[in-house]
Parts: sequence; C-alpha cells; structure tokens
Amino acid sequence: MTKTYLPPVDSIERNWYIVDAADQRLGRLATEIATILRGKNKPTFTPHLDTGDFVIVINAEKIDVTGKKRSQKLYRRHSGRPGGMKTETFAKLQARLPERIIEQAVKGMLPKNTLGRQLFTKLKVYAGSDHPHKAQMPQTLSIQTIPGGQH
Repeated sequence: MTKTYLPPVDSIERNWYIVDAADQRLGRLATEIATILRGKNKPTFTPHLDTGDFVIVINAEKIDVTGKKRSQKLYRRHSGRPGGMKTETFAKLQARLPERIIEQAVKGMLPKNTLGRQLFTKLKVYAGSDHPHKAQMPQTLSIQTIPGGQH
C-alpha cells in the first residue's frame, strides 16, 4: 500500500512574493493570492499543512471591480450588539480602508478553520506602494488578467 507523501515540516520552503494590485480585478487577484498562500502552486502541496508562501499586496487603493459593483457591492460588519449592523458600499470602504477589501476577498477563499486563520496571517496588504518587508527580499509576482476583458 502506498502512503501519501508528507513533506517534512522543516523542509517546507517559504518565499515572499509582492503583488501590485493597481488596475487588477478584485476576484481574479484574490484567487491567485489564495492559491499562493495555500501552497497549491507547489508540488509539495498537502491539504492539511501550511506549505504556502507569504504575499505582500501593494497599491490596494487602486483595485478595480467590473460593472456597477463600485456603488452596489455592500460590505457588512456587526458589533455584536443589538442593532449593531453597519453596511458600507465598495466605494466608501475603498476611500476609508482599502486594505480591508482585498483582505476580505482572500479570507473568503481560504479554509474556514485553524489552518485558514494561520494562512491568513501570511497576507500583508498595504494601501500605498511602500511596505516594511524589504529585508525579506520579496520576488515580484505578475498576475495576468484576461486581455480584452469587460470594464
């Protein structure tokens, strides 16, 4: 009987990638980031282990969405108190906290368990083009969008 390959925990190599979110589609970008965080792009992928890499996202305030989502997409949060539901459109949240848009999109694509919460800590999102992770020497990761896509 063949056993499933388990990579030794000390041999898992974690790289740092930097992604520029300027003029990228939100969903397309989030799926690529979630794949890298999870480690699905590696041959050593194991579903129950953290084999993924770190991802730094810059220019989060320049993320793009298609159609009327800028004015119609709603973000909800609840304080936990009665009547504590707050709703906000994409445009208002982008003006106030642009990092949260990408964080929520990626978080929804990760597992909903302890592993997913651990993977989410490896995502670093910044509104501007500068970040404090120069020492990790991140590699630039270019994510291609479909040419001629709708706006």
